Amino acid sequence: MDTSHDLRFDHGDETPPQLKKQFSRLIGMTAVQTGRVASEALRAVGAHKDHFVVLAALTEFGPASQADLSRRTRIFKSDLVAVLNDLEAHHLVRRTPDPADKRRNVITVTPAGHRRLTELTTLLDAVNDQVLAPLSAAERTQLFALLGRVNAHLAEPDE
Repeated sequence: MDTSHDLRFDHGDETPPQLKKQFSRLIGMTAVQTGRVASEALRAVGAHKDHFVVLAALTEFGPASQADLSRRTRIFKSDLVAVLNDLEAHHLVRRTPDPADKRRNVITVTPAGHRRLTELTTLLDAVNDQVLAPLSAAERTQLFALLGRVNAHLAEPDE
């Protein structure tokens, strides 16, 4: 059964106007639909979003302990172990004992992991293009800037 119709924000005359003007509802439904499109694209190549997140974080910030990686990626430690096991099984990351503290591991991206990140980045760029197709380049830039400002505002502690 196709439920994608149920995820649409606007059901025309069936959607009460009060619902159409609720930002939290619109952004939530957009996130669900965007997440679905991205997940389907990643699943088609045997990946999921956490693979991309971990590979990107390690590539941009360098080797990290599992605890640091969990904090940086906002992936729960228990979930991160499964992601790392999967990435390691495919030779995309390597876990080695930390020379400074043998009780913890340092995670490093392998050359195959760098190639996989390039592949996933290209795939997700295409997803972005698909999702944002109705917007011009200037509108896309503006959307990212506006959402960044809203997120920064919400992340600020109440004063």
